Amino acid sequence: MEISRRTVLAGMAAVPVVSLLDTPAAFAAPSEVKLTWLEGKPATAAVTNWGTPWPKGAVPAGQSFALTAPDGSAVPMQSRPLAYWPDGSLKWSAHAIAVAEPADSYTLGPGTPAAPPHPVTVKDERQYVDVDTGVIRARIRKHGSEVISQIWRGDVLIARQGKLVNLRQERIPEDEESGSVRERYESDITRVTVEQTGPVRAVVRVEGRHKSRKGKTWLPFSIRLYFAAGAENVRIVHTFVYDRDGQKDHIAGLGVRFRVPLRDPAYDRHVRFVGENHGMVAEAVKGITGLRRDPGAVVRAAQVAGTKLPDPSTWDQRVTTRLQYIPEWGDYSLSQLTADGFTVKKRTAKGYGWIPVDQGRRASGLGYVGGVSGGVAFGLRDFWQRHPTQLDIRDAATDEAEVTVWLWSPDAGPMDTRFYHDGMGQDTYPEQLEGLNITYEDYEPGFGTPYGIARTSELMLWAVAATPTVARLGDMADQLRVPPQLINPVDQLMSTRVFGGLISPVDRSVPAKKSIEDHLDFLFDYYRGQVESRHWYGFWDYGDVMHSFDEDRSVWRYDVGGYAWDNSELSPDLWLWYSFLRSGRADIFRFAEAMTRHTGEVDVYHLGKWAGLGTRHGVQHWADSAKQQRISTAIYRRFYYYLTADERTGDLLSELVDSDRTFLVLDPIRKIRTEPYTPDPHALSIGLGTDWSGLAAAWLTEWERQGPKATIAKAKLLGTMETIAAMPNGFVTGGGLYDLDTGRFAPVTEKTVSVSHLSAMFGQVEICAELIDLVDMPAFEAAWLQYCRLFNGTRAEQTAECGAYFGNLILRQGHARLTAYAAVRLQRDDLANRAWKEFYTGDGYGPGLPWKADPVDSTLNPTEVAKWVSTNATALYGLAAIQSLALVGDHIVNP
Repeated sequence: MEISRRTVLAGMAAVPVVSLLDTPAAFAAPSEVKLTWLEGKPATAAVTNWGTPWPKGAVPAGQSFALTAPDGSAVPMQSRPLAYWPDGSLKWSAHAIAVAEPADSYTLGPGTPAAPPHPVTVKDERQYVDVDTGVIRARIRKHGSEVISQIWRGDVLIARQGKLVNLRQERIPEDEESGSVRERYESDITRVTVEQTGPVRAVVRVEGRHKSRKGKTWLPFSIRLYFAAGAENVRIVHTFVYDRDGQKDHIAGLGVRFRVPLRDPAYDRHVRFVGENHGMVAEAVKGITGLRRDPGAVVRAAQVAGTKLPDPSTWDQRVTTRLQYIPEWGDYSLSQLTADGFTVKKRTAKGYGWIPVDQGRRASGLGYVGGVSGGVAFGLRDFWQRHPTQLDIRDAATDEAEVTVWLWSPDAGPMDTRFYHDGMGQDTYPEQLEGLNITYEDYEPGFGTPYGIARTSELMLWAVAATPTVARLGDMADQLRVPPQLINPVDQLMSTRVFGGLISPVDRSVPAKKSIEDHLDFLFDYYRGQVESRHWYGFWDYGDVMHSFDEDRSVWRYDVGGYAWDNSELSPDLWLWYSFLRSGRADIFRFAEAMTRHTGEVDVYHLGKWAGLGTRHGVQHWADSAKQQRISTAIYRRFYYYLTADERTGDLLSELVDSDRTFLVLDPIRKIRTEPYTPDPHALSIGLGTDWSGLAAAWLTEWERQGPKATIAKAKLLGTMETIAAMPNGFVTGGGLYDLDTGRFAPVTEKTVSVSHLSAMFGQVEICAELIDLVDMPAFEAAWLQYCRLFNGTRAEQTAECGAYFGNLILRQGHARLTAYAAVRLQRDDLANRAWKEFYTGDGYGPGLPWKADPVDSTLNPTEVAKWVSTNATALYGLAAIQSLALVGDHIVNP
């Protein structure tokens, strides 16, 4: 019996989905989309940006959109295109709103958008850019050190001289050595670009480097400033690139600093820090509570509330006449040096002793300084997760306070980016391969460098008219920790087929489906729990997970070569994003978001000769000498970019378009190549698996985004697809000679077999599914289906069709998805049954592993559970496609 168009392999994904054989016409293109908040309706005014997908051919490129609330009222909105289908129709649109009173949901559809009552406006002048939200105004100068020169609320200057600050320390002193001198740097602006001009949202990009008083520069940066109509806040997305080899020139402090004019008497000035669960340090610069003499209940109540105090002439004069003897606390610091501890201290002024104020576990990262005539609330997202961080307030007893949001706290000591061992004699390739065989670390001298890695942080500034209430500060802290995010329904993500049809909804309708869904949930919950219990936090580390578990020590192998940080090995990024796409779960989205921020920045080089390549898993994120496309691949970033329209992620995607040029400077298989290899731009050796899939994802993304290199990207994508298809063994060939100028592989005349267990495990399944869905190229589909059919095929099948046996391959369970994909496309029940069997018994697992042994309900202790998960890592990472593949239908094939 052949598989019908409505029948697919239920056993693998065990979830009903739209068959890959259905055409877009099988779905009624929705004219409207109902959007909901990821974590539920925000409690206060919200600003958000999101992307919505559309079916191929359904929405014209120039379509305008309108947004309505449940009561039918029009909501002001700003829209822009994100991506297009090959036929020119709109594939993804981006939208932004700023609502004072959020509704539970919104409906997006064609129409004319409503205009905001107070649109944001931008004036791009020769020397500066002025932005006005209708509530606040900001000036951004195009030269100098000030990223934001002034922020006004009405006619009141709220903040000024906003700049980046940095402390550089040449070396890290050892125990017996004295400390190293710290040199001060500030931002030096080289370029300012207005990217969006309103009416709902304005975006200004500021680029430059950090510069010392002696004229030395380092740490290139890119800052985006986001303004919204009617909003009192500015969102700051801060990115810097580390441009040193890590052995010296260490970051001893990195932050954003600005000055806050203070006009009120000291007793009407206030400092606030929000800790956990809206717990708060709330004090006045000059406190008049708790004194030996009582100024009066009304006076005390006003100061506690942060409102204007009555005239001192109305107080008890025993207090009024002695105000000069009450200390004024001008300096405050909140330091979060670990994930589980913060401290708050204060002093009257520089040169005087610090007094402990409070301690806690995990601060929200929000502070405030100002008075009854205005002030600034400021904060850093992922404050405790990205430790060591710090919030500083200085000189609050003077006419102008200084505020610094430290992304790297100067109290923590210099950032240690030095490589962690001396090489241990691994000077030659054979010695390095021996090291790989024992620690799984691919070491090579000079390759364990952080030169070119990056980190992006998100900050917020609120220019407020007066000291906010405790409740208002709590709301600000909530939005800082979890920014409001509108999302599309799962049905929209499925029916539009924007990710190649590889999305299946969560379904527990029969026991087989329920079993797989329960295991998927268990694995996610387990890894989320491990982040917390193992403290996988820190400035460079947050967002990543560990690779393998050491059952003897009952710890993850954090110190054993390539078994330590995962760095996207076997695509956990895909597992998480497909988990979100099919469920809409907020906890999965936030986990995937943190991983995307990490892997796209820290695990990938953005400067230098390796720009566009990522680093294989290791003890340090940059330690391994394997610098490859499989880590930097655009396939990992596309989800977050399209779902949120995040501009920084768009930058990362653009960086990868020309990464084929990295093959001129680094041969990925240099240590195992048996013949001499000299890079030739017309004959670059590129693998058809992890190498090509990464390049193809970048080219496809540039083409559909219609970026500046879209024409070239399209030509390279189609050219490589055509020339892979023309190879006698297609993808089974394993590699080819690529011409950098023509974007095509050289002709291959003989059948060659070179198959790796890793080729399809880093997004190749996903990218090929998208391309087959997008491009009518039967020969390419045939080549890919051949690979899918034969990877888990028999020796006889492989030899008969390709001329040679593929060898003793592993990760067969994960590759069951390839068999299933071929079953769907070819409508073959024999492949469907085989895929089901491979899923349950691949890689020699007994019938009890991994799915029949149920850790969800078992009595395994924590170490045994960790061993189970680590042993079955292929189940975890391979599930990126199992759960997302359109494999199911009306019948269930039992194992």
